[in-house]
Order: sequence, then C-alpha cells, then structure tokens
Amino acid sequence: MKERWKRVRLREAAEIIMGQSPKSEFYNTFGEGLPFFQGCSDFGELYPSPKTYCTKILRVAEKDDVLMSVRAPVGDLNITKEKCIIGRGLCALQTKFENGRFLYYLIKSNVSKLISLETGAVYGAVNKTTIENLELKIPPLSTQRKIASILSAYDDLIDNNMRRIKILEEMAQAIYKEWFVKFRFPGHEKVKMVKSELGMIPEGWEVKMVQDTFEITGGGTPSKKILEYWEGGNINWYVPSDLTAHRTMFMDESGEKISELGLRKSSARLFPAYSVMMTSRATLGVISINTTEACTNQGFITCIPNEKFPLYTLYYWLHENIEKFIRLGTGATFKEITKGVFKKIEIIVPREELLTEFEKGVTPINQQVLIFQRKSINLRKTRDLLLPKLISGEIDVEKIDIEVNNLEV
Repeated sequence: MKERWKRVRLREAAEIIMGQSPKSEFYNTFGEGLPFFQGCSDFGELYPSPKTYCTKILRVAEKDDVLMSVRAPVGDLNITKEKCIIGRGLCALQTKFENGRFLYYLIKSNVSKLISLETGAVYGAVNKTTIENLELKIPPLSTQRKIASILSAYDDLIDNNMRRIKILEEMAQAIYKEWFVKFRFPGHEKVKMVKSELGMIPEGWEVKMVQDTFEITGGGTPSKKILEYWEGGNINWYVPSDLTAHRTMFMDESGEKISELGLRKSSARLFPAYSVMMTSRATLGVISINTTEACTNQGFITCIPNEKFPLYTLYYWLHENIEKFIRLGTGATFKEITKGVFKKIEIIVPREELLTEFEKGVTPINQQVLIFQRKSINLRKTRDLLLPKLISGEIDVEKIDIEVNNLEV
C-alpha cells in the first residue's frame, strides 16, 4: 500500500562518492591497475566495459555500486561489475538498501529531477550537495525486491542480447580481417602475391580510389523555420547523435523526420536502405547501416554499396580504417574528413567471387545481430514503460506472487 512508502533524501539511501581524475600519465589500455571510468556507457549496457586502466588510486567504486554521470550529460547510469576507479565525470552510489539493483532503478526513474537542478555555463553538472538532497520515495523492502526482480528480468535479457551481438560482430570483423587484411582467404596458398601502390596484394586484386569503387553522398538540413519541412514528416533524417547515442550496427529509425517538401528544399539526399552511414565530423567514424530509405544532415559521409564493393565488405572496411579517417581529418575545434579527401583514399578491391563468398558467409551472422538488436529495443520500450509505474507505486506489486531472491548485480 502506498501509505507505507516513505520520503527520503538520497544521502539516506546511499553513500555518495564523487570521482576524481588522476593525471593521464597513470592511464593505460593494457590492463595494469584497476579499470578506470570517466563517464557512463550510454549505449544500452547495464554494466560498463573497461577500455582504460589506472595505476593511481584516488576515488574507488566497489562491485555492485551504481555509477552516475554528474556532468555533460547528467544522469547516465551503470552498475559496476568489479572494483574500479572513477574520474571527475562520475559519482558512485553505494546502496544502504538490501540490493543495489533497486537503487539503480530508483535513481533511473528520478533522473529528470536531477537534470532540472544542473548548473554550469559551458555544460550541465551537479555537485555532491545537489545529489545528496535529491528527494526520493521508497517502498517497503518486500516491494523493493519485487520491483527490482521485475525490472531486472528485462535488463538481464537486454544485457544477454548485447553480449551476443558483441560476439557476432567480433566474429564477422575477424573474418574480414583474416581474408582482406591478412590475405588468408580460402585458397590463398595458391594465389601469387604481386606489388601494388599499397604493398604486396594477391594477384587479381586491384587498388582503386574510393571514387572509382563506390558512390558516396552527403547531407543537409531543411530550414527549422519552415514547419512544413518537418511537421508530419515520415522520412528518416539522421544526425550524428542518433548514431553516437546507440552505437548499433543497424539503425531502423532516426530521432527526427523530415517531409517530402523538406527533402526537396534542402541539400539532404535520399539514399537506399542498407547503405552505410559514417559520421564525418566531431565524433568522426561512428558507423551504422540504415534499414530504410533515409537521408542525413551535413555531419555524414554515406557510402552506397554495389557489386564491386558490397554491403558488409564496405561496412567492415570502414571499421578497419577508422584511425586512418581520423588522421586525415582536419579542424582546430573538431576533426572532420571531407568528401573530397575521402574520395581520394586508395582501397584494395578483391576479386568479385571472393567478395560474394564473404557476403554469403557473414550475412546470416549480421541478420542475427539485427534480430537481437530489435528484440533489445522492444525490451527497453517495455521496461521504460513499466519503470515509472512501478517506482511510483501506480502498479501495486504487493500482492503479486513473484519468485524473488536477494538479487545480486
């Protein structure tokens, strides 16, 4: 019953540890020290995956703590799988409840309150006092367990899907690298290596420029002042943040859509489904495949596959060369690679029959990625609908007979 719920400040529910960043000289990427996080992963992962490690211990989060970003943006959340070091972009919330998973959902449902309290001229941020004084409403322990159990079922399925997707993507990328970078493709022992502008390549393969291999296109933005360009629009129009917010292999839908009139009256260009979009500025080199006809703003180079360079060959070639694109980028404020520079990049084009064999092998793998990705999207939508209703008590779980254990995260 809701009258048994009580109001508390966050400091009554959790110990709050603000992050502090060691000097960069203590960072490494080869696993020495403890995992180091400067911000939360907002790509759908419940648990953050370490890419950086640190040998200087300043502020530590323990296993099962809730991590929350405290600036640019405020309110992204993860749960720690292991002891780690946190930088100034994070705080760790050490629960005073029975399990940390309920605290995670409680904070998640109240993030908008925290965001409304952020300050800062350059970027939004919240300090420890603001976090400590966040008002929350919590139910009895039995209800906490049931709420955490229901929502955890969704998040655990999403997490499993994310891990499966990662394995499948790594598998296909490894095949690409083996065949087209290391040249250990089926029957390679019988193929002579010959000199080329890019070093030794298998006989029968060619070196061409991008402009002679596949078509590329850019984007544009219809005027925001003309409502007819946007109202009732049904054409997917991607901006870089659509890709950076999701980091998925496939994109079904953009955040904003434009109308037919908006498309005609701007430099945006419609390209076919199953093209490959790559962000070309700011966060350069985020890559995704559109599953419907779409267009983009100016922050993209979109590559159109063909028989000489089919879809997944193109997708994995782009991934394999992200560092090169970044090196070729120019700009003082942020890196950008122009279409003119991109067109002149030299590319090794394998024999067509080998490309056909590669596409045939990796297509089923990537179809599974899309299935898992769509399942996760549906699970997130259902979880996000349930979350506020459960945490507010709108859905009463007191009398629901749920098998619950002491949940461990």
